[in-house]
Amino acid sequence: MLIGKAINTIGDYVIFSAKVFASLPFIYRRSYETLKQIKKIAIDSVILIFITSIFTGLVTALQASYQSKGFIPKSLIGVLVGKTTMTELAPVLTSLVLTGRIGASIAAEIGTMKVTEQLDAMDVMGVSQYEYLYMPRIVAGVISVPLLTVISLFVSIFSSYIFTIYAYDMSFNIFFDNMRSFFLPLDLWLGISKSFCFGWTITSIACFAGMNTQNGAEGVGRSTTDTVVYSSIGILMMDFIVAKILFGGMII
Repeated sequence: MLIGKAINTIGDYVIFSAKVFASLPFIYRRSYETLKQIKKIAIDSVILIFITSIFTGLVTALQASYQSKGFIPKSLIGVLVGKTTMTELAPVLTSLVLTGRIGASIAAEIGTMKVTEQLDAMDVMGVSQYEYLYMPRIVAGVISVPLLTVISLFVSIFSSYIFTIYAYDMSFNIFFDNMRSFFLPLDLWLGISKSFCFGWTITSIACFAGMNTQNGAEGVGRSTTDTVVYSSIGILMMDFIVAKILFGGMII
């Protein structure tokens, strides 16, 4: 019973995604709404991501120094921080934070429209829900999450550097020259690629959950919870899949 319901839900989500893709050629009609959602997702989240990234960088530097003690010179902490932040921490933690802030907000907004029959009214007026509601939010998410990931990356690395100054009296040149020496463009590309996928995951699941809301206010709360839970699971799944696609052949 549960397996059949899960399969039906996945099928409905695939159909939903296909309809969103079909609406993409008409994005020029909804440019204002898309920019409005980018402002809501990206600009309004900068301070939150900034604060989160500061402590992410501090913890990363602290853990890197602890776990590498006796194995790796302190001068290579910048390398560990840079690679870990680029490939994993910046995109994943940024997306998980946005799941709680943006994903829940979108699901609650659309879910409220569903239970108050505003979505039905749009159908009656001949307005496409996919073009007017879902597509601008999903496109905004795909654009905004990578931008916030880049901000998180720079803030995390800089805060890690500040930690090494006070903890080990490490100079700027030692920290960043070693990081630059071991830098691979694929590291940065992996993190950015993940963030694009995470942006789609968060916003598409939020729109899908909101669209299928039932049973009034209780249903809105359930849709919001489902969005956070399933988006978080989706982010971790996509994290592995993208890493496997880009790095799988290099690990063997």
